[in-house]
Amino acid sequence: MQTPIAPPRYPRAVLFDLLTALLDSWTVWNAAAGSEEKGRAWRAEYLRLTYGCGAYVPYEQLVKDAARNTGMAGTAPDALEAQWDTLPAWDGARELLQALKPHCKLGVATNCSRRLGHRAAALLGIELDAVVTSEEAGFYKPDPRPYRMALEHMGVTPQETAFVAGSGYDMFGTSAVGLRTYWHNRVGLALPQGAPAPELQGPTLAPALQWLQSFTNKA
Repeated sequence: MQTPIAPPRYPRAVLFDLLTALLDSWTVWNAAAGSEEKGRAWRAEYLRLTYGCGAYVPYEQLVKDAARNTGMAGTAPDALEAQWDTLPAWDGARELLQALKPHCKLGVATNCSRRLGHRAAALLGIELDAVVTSEEAGFYKPDPRPYRMALEHMGVTPQETAFVAGSGYDMFGTSAVGLRTYWHNRVGLALPQGAPAPELQGPTLAPALQWLQSFTNKA
């Protein structure tokens, strides 16, 4: 007798990081900088400023400050914004969202201005139940407030929600809120010192669907 296949057990909602988990912002930063080496240095300095400031400082100002601190050309921030609407989705991102859409509420929480965050979310081409930016929350991730605002907008609790991260720093925030997390660690970064480990991680989004399909079977 064939063993019956257990039906999928999705979370009620899935919350995503936008600019690193779903969209390939690395490529656009590198192009605006003129090289991968310069782009990574600029991006690393921006992340340092972002995660150090907590309360919201205009995103565009942090991008400019990071460019100046790393010796970038003064035109680099303008070049980044000029290419903003070309942010490509990672392979598998739209397919994952489409597979989840019939079963889960979907949202993003992103360290960005409202203006640029909503433009980036629209590039996915999929209607989301919540788009929360740091400007709207008043704080940058990993402060718990952006995550909690997204949960409130979707009308769900942390216990019935999964998070798909793009940055290891998200683990500080998701652990504080109580969100089980898959880390889409695309470029193979080390987990930041002191950050709690994600429940699962991988270099692509492919393992995330199976993880989400058995979400409520896990402790």
